[in-house]
This record gives sequence, C-alpha cells and structure tokens, in this order.
Amino acid sequence: MTVFGLTWLSTRFGYRRKQELGTAQAREGRTASQVLANLAVSAISAGLLGATGRSVFLLGTTAALAEAAADTVSSELGQTYSEKARLITTWKEVPAGTDGGVTFLGTAAGVVAALLIGAISYFAGLTPIKWAAIAVSSAFLGMLADSYLGASLERRKLLTNDWVNLLGTLVAAGTAMLFG
Repeated sequence: MTVFGLTWLSTRFGYRRKQELGTAQAREGRTASQVLANLAVSAISAGLLGATGRSVFLLGTTAALAEAAADTVSSELGQTYSEKARLITTWKEVPAGTDGGVTFLGTAAGVVAALLIGAISYFAGLTPIKWAAIAVSSAFLGMLADSYLGASLERRKLLTNDWVNLLGTLVAAGTAMLFG
C-alpha cells in the first residue's frame, strides 16, 4: 500500500509542470505494462518465498518494492522541482525529464521513499533491521542502474521504459539477495 501511495502522490504532485514538460502521466494512470514492469520482480520474489519458504526472497521482494518506489518518486519529484538534470553517464546538463537525467532533489526524494519502505518492512516485523538496510541500499543501487540504463539504452531506443524499470527492480532484488 505504501508503494502505491508514494507513487500515486508523486505522480500527481506538480502535474501541471510535468504537462508543460511533456512528461506527465496520462490522466487514466499507468498502463498494465508499466505496473507489471515495476511489480513483477517483487511478485516473483514473493511467489518464490511462498513456494520455498526461503526468507531471502522476502528480502528480494522488499528491495524490489523499495526500488520501484524510489525510482518513481525520484523521477516525478525531480521533474517537478528541477529545471535541469545531469545525465548520469556524462554529467552533461539536460532538461528535467530526460531519460537517464538525475537531480539532487529527485535522488534525495528517491532515497527517502526507499527508506520509508525499508522502515515499514522493519516495523511491521517482516525484516530485521540489517535486511531493511540492505533493501534500502540495494534499492538505491537499482535506482542508479535504472538511470544508467535510461541514459545508455532507452535514449537510443534499445530498451523501453518498462524494460528499464523491470531491470532496475531486478538489480535491486538481486543485489539484496546476494548480500542477505
């Protein structure tokens, strides 16, 4: 519920500005492929947890959800509050909303979103504090990977945004499970 709430609020926040930039989400909301791209890795991890009972898959689920929230919040708030971004691959200045563009404010907001997901997983008794920290750190890495893939492959039309989002959550979940 928290991931949904964070992404919904950040998508709606500053909507008029994002319309001016041409980056606003359609009023109808996200498409099924966008939702699937952001949640497939966490759903598969949760299914593997249920099928195997191996708690490391809960860590993967948490990290993937934290990355999905972090990536969406960072993108949406970065576009709303920043005129310019820096391309993660070259650090050249680009307009806010450019694939692979990062801003300090957007990145900080993404970290806060990941921290919130990690904190909820800890306080709900789902993960120990060490795993919550691993999930948050992995979500940050996944968010950076998402930006890198956006700059290097999505901008060249080699991947769609859905694939970039799916791979970002996969990096987060894989990294978390590796270190968990």
